[in-house]
Amino acid sequence: MPENTAKAETTLRHDWTVAEVEKLYQHPFSDLMFQAQTVHRQHFDPNAVQVSTLLSIKTGGCAEDCGYCPQSAHHESAVKAEPLMPLDRVLDNATKAKESGASRFCMGAAWRNLKDRDLERVAAMVSGVKDLGLETCVTLGMLEGHQAKRLKEAGLDYYNHNLDTSPEFYGDIISTRTYQDRLDTLEHVRDADINVCSGGIVGMGESLTDRAGLLVALANLPDHPQSVPVNLLVQVEGTPMEETENLDPLMFVRTIAVARLMMPKSFVRLSAGREHMSDELQAMCFLAGANSIFYGEKLLTTDNPDTAHDQQLFDRLGINTLSEADAGERASAA
Repeated sequence: MPENTAKAETTLRHDWTVAEVEKLYQHPFSDLMFQAQTVHRQHFDPNAVQVSTLLSIKTGGCAEDCGYCPQSAHHESAVKAEPLMPLDRVLDNATKAKESGASRFCMGAAWRNLKDRDLERVAAMVSGVKDLGLETCVTLGMLEGHQAKRLKEAGLDYYNHNLDTSPEFYGDIISTRTYQDRLDTLEHVRDADINVCSGGIVGMGESLTDRAGLLVALANLPDHPQSVPVNLLVQVEGTPMEETENLDPLMFVRTIAVARLMMPKSFVRLSAGREHMSDELQAMCFLAGANSIFYGEKLLTTDNPDTAHDQQLFDRLGINTLSEADAGERASAA
């Protein structure tokens, strides 16, 4: 077994280089899958997947110019801007998500950054969802230190803020927010003792070096993100990336496997793009170390497989759904 992979199995590293991650990507596929599955079994129940549901609580009108996003006001595809959703509607959606099997409820707002005028309304949503017995997550754009502390007080478990891609490729995707802005937000989240949910998007025309660079940026953070969502670009008409060349599906699986090797104790989530993945491709991703999904027919504004189909797939694969807390306890006992 290659030395760099063996080292990843026994230690949590924060000193990865792009060159050695590129070498991981280039391993024979069966070797890479075996190594990733071996590491996965050291830390998790291999037949358990954590399920989250994502709700858009404030849709459209975003001031950012992210090239992949239909919620950006800069693009022809711009989704109609809507006001912040009322608390009762949020709680109604959260209740339905719990009844369908979700263990975490994520709320997303199409904002460049959270404004203090909206902080208490979002905090009330977090508290209300927490009272339902669900884990809570929000993604609200950039965040300041005092805002992170207030959300923690309200009961926030996770804050999502993706790095999207490598530092080098980032400027080709977004111009309205810097990479350092994203890193600063993650620092505020860690300082408030909130779990970090941070990943990226592949299939945006990036190189292998850029895919490796994204994973290096995530794994070399002071602490590995507790959740690492890996998104496959959804090519939305009217966005600058609507005609991007499709990523080789096996390269997507390799990305999952390499993420598992580099961040062995993190939950690796299949996020956007599952609507266009075959059941067989998703099964390979679970074998490569993915152990979390978004559940429900919508991911903010893009389609997602319906819950009945996901349940059928889980039944065919012998997969159980459970919360991250339960999964962690099972892994510790294994």
